[in-house]
Amino acid sequence: MQEAGILGLGCYLPPKKLTNSDIEKIVDTTNEWIVTRTGIKERRIAPKEVAASDLGVEASKIAIENAGLKPEDIDLIITATITPDMAFPATACIIQDKIGAKNSAAFDINAACSGFVFGIVMAQQFVNTGTYNHILVVGTEKLTSIVDWTDRSTCILFGDGAGACVVGKSNDRRIVSSFLGADGSGGHLLSMPAGGSRLPATEDTVKAKLHFLKMEGNEVFKIAVRIMVKAADKAIKKVGLEPSDIKLFIPHQANIRILMAVAKRLGVSEEKIFMNIEKYGNMSAASTAVALAEASQQGKLKKGDNVVLVAFGGGLTYGAAVIKW
Repeated sequence: MQEAGILGLGCYLPPKKLTNSDIEKIVDTTNEWIVTRTGIKERRIAPKEVAASDLGVEASKIAIENAGLKPEDIDLIITATITPDMAFPATACIIQDKIGAKNSAAFDINAACSGFVFGIVMAQQFVNTGTYNHILVVGTEKLTSIVDWTDRSTCILFGDGAGACVVGKSNDRRIVSSFLGADGSGGHLLSMPAGGSRLPATEDTVKAKLHFLKMEGNEVFKIAVRIMVKAADKAIKKVGLEPSDIKLFIPHQANIRILMAVAKRLGVSEEKIFMNIEKYGNMSAASTAVALAEASQQGKLKKGDNVVLVAFGGGLTYGAAVIKW
């Protein structure tokens, strides 16, 4: 029986690169320190006039074409982002209009860096129940718009980009298992304090830089390793597999030390962990989406392979999905 699977993939990265050498001129840091602590060498920066929807549109067009479909064939768009064009309307609706997906419903989800995994799992449910046939899942972020460029602990980490996939019934690349979780008690560790109903924009919130991303990095690091391992392990064991049965892990690209620690705890070799963090940094909901598209483009995924997407993010949220390629 056909089940929900990946029909098409696409990604888009803005052309401008911001290297560690460039960042050395902005804040008191060094290339060696950044690479050693994070694994990041450069990240992509979208122009001022480009919004998250614009990045998402480009990735979406590629994914739809890759699936052999037209925009009119899409009947639902799920967009994962923490940097929407605006509070409302939903960025998914803006993307719908820009790509001409006139037959689709559309909404946004906010699970931060876990957003793309959450979106794929939601799409799986809609397809398996017959509610929708072709679902476009987009992870798109313009994180440089909410980065404090005077904060050397965070500005080195983030970049812009978008990835997308089309989910529909398929015999191949099937989403066979998943696990999603959250721990709201850790929400304060990674947040943008102002701009919502609790702290609407005022002169004081702007002066206090409360509209920028804030992160308690050391605490996030400790929790991230544990919950990514938990999510991956739960999803893998749901289908009677072990970590050793997985051909490739595609994790959220947050920090190379986190990824290495996850590999160690899962008992798998570093070669099984797909990484592109050195090129793009942390792109929140776009990270896993771009990594999945690039892994496919690079021929790292073969028919019959067991592949795991795993992510954690602000909320705190975490999730994993097993795909039978």
